[in-house]
Amino acid sequence: MTQLNMKGEGAAVEGTDVIRDYAAAWCSHDVNSLLAVFTNDCIFEDVTLGVTNRGKEELKAFAETFFRFAPDLRLEVAHSAIGREFAACEWVFSGTQRMEFMGKPANGKRWSFRGVSFIELADGKIKRLSDYWNLSAFLEQLG
Repeated sequence: MTQLNMKGEGAAVEGTDVIRDYAAAWCSHDVNSLLAVFTNDCIFEDVTLGVTNRGKEELKAFAETFFRFAPDLRLEVAHSAIGREFAACEWVFSGTQRMEFMGKPANGKRWSFRGVSFIELADGKIKRLSDYWNLSAFLEQLG
């Protein structure tokens, strides 16, 4: 993972840890590990899907759906930029479709797409995260 430190050494290290832990939680398929990197009043926005999850309960339901959709899903961070209060990372999300998604029946197909997250940090955790990715490319892979 390539990293760019945007000043504020201690905060940058904290941000690096949060991004690493965030990616590891998706890969572990452990919803509690994922929730642990967010503040209680977090906002998780999937801009592409038009979904905004407010608080850990909504985020939990969203994540559990993705864990069922692709039990083998992976989130690999390619690059990140970390600042005192904000961070951004480019990632690759991948897995195998195991349930219906947006009218696409479960078909066992592998998929992979790139995206970016813009992150607001607070007290060493993610307060707000907004994901941006290409839905058309994803749906095309599902067939």
